[in-house]
Amino acid sequence: MKVSQILIDKINSTIRDVHDFPKEGIVFKDITPILKDAKLSKEIIKELSSNLPKETTHVAGIESRGFLFGFPCAMESDISFVLIRKKGKLPYKTVSYKYDLEYGSAEIEMHIDAVGPGDKVIIHDDLLATGGTAEAAAELITSQGAEVIGFSFVVELSFLSGKNILTKYSNNIESLIKF
Repeated sequence: MKVSQILIDKINSTIRDVHDFPKEGIVFKDITPILKDAKLSKEIIKELSSNLPKETTHVAGIESRGFLFGFPCAMESDISFVLIRKKGKLPYKTVSYKYDLEYGSAEIEMHIDAVGPGDKVIIHDDLLATGGTAEAAAELITSQGAEVIGFSFVVELSFLSGKNILTKYSNNIESLIKF
């Protein structure tokens, strides 16, 4: 994906750095100021949706910030959107995947009928850091017979090398901006 320097500069100047969040020593990249700018948000959605592979049947958004641009991107592309949520948040029958975090573990789930064999899925989240949650989402999707054909992110913290663990699912890993 070749993102215009103008869009990169707009996103970069809008994202807010929050020091020592969620813990001391971390500089959190806060995308919420982007949401105050409807024009910039539309540009991001247009960029993300224009880069979806033609064979994409679903965009899967990871709770909760992955919903912000993932759902509009799916709608812009006239394809299905899949919610990937923390365990216990979905009302219908679910399939889940438990994974380890730096401190403890987490579990995500989706509806059991969200994807299936033959579906081609792009996983979207706001930020790629270590890649653990995106990897868990890929495991969840492939467990139902669907194929992960790529990942999309607004921001990538490239110094954490999260992209490396995702290449076993797809080499199509796109981020609008990288730090």
